[in-house]
Amino acid sequence: MNNRKNKRFIIRISILVLLVVIIIFTIYNNLTKETTGVLKVGDMAPNFELVDMNGKTHQLSDYKGQGVFLNFWGTWCKPCEREFPLMDNQYQVYKDKGVQILAVNIAESDFVVQQYIDQRDLTFPVLIDKTKSVMHSYNINPLPTTFLINSEGQIEKIITGEMTEEDIKKYMEQIRPK
Repeated sequence: MNNRKNKRFIIRISILVLLVVIIIFTIYNNLTKETTGVLKVGDMAPNFELVDMNGKTHQLSDYKGQGVFLNFWGTWCKPCEREFPLMDNQYQVYKDKGVQILAVNIAESDFVVQQYIDQRDLTFPVLIDKTKSVMHSYNINPLPTTFLINSEGQIEKIITGEMTEEDIKKYMEQIRPK
């Protein structure tokens, strides 16, 4: 009987120690994690460097002087899937008018993303944020989220959720350099 009490006592103490360690780790992690402020209209868009599916490197700063339609998406996202053909239509109209689309996929495999692009015959640059660093810089949640960035690099508008083709056209016109 005494042996049983000792075992229960040891198990209880072990569980208590484990809970204390978990609580200390959680507090430490929350106090030391890097915090990124929430972006808002008027802020300068954080620069980033990502590689597209053709191996070309894109830096947001390379597009200074142009409007950038920065779209964050995933292959599993149904609203993203519905938007892409509409975005591609408007990309054909606005790419020579100083408005670029950069579609940033959130950490999916090259194979899955390339297959997705090929099936939809997309022509705008598709980048993969393999480490989710750009996603964290832009505080992305939910998908799709689109940032309209003007020719000076400032955020003009943040759109969460699905857009119609008329919306996309209006937004591209909004960031088109004058």
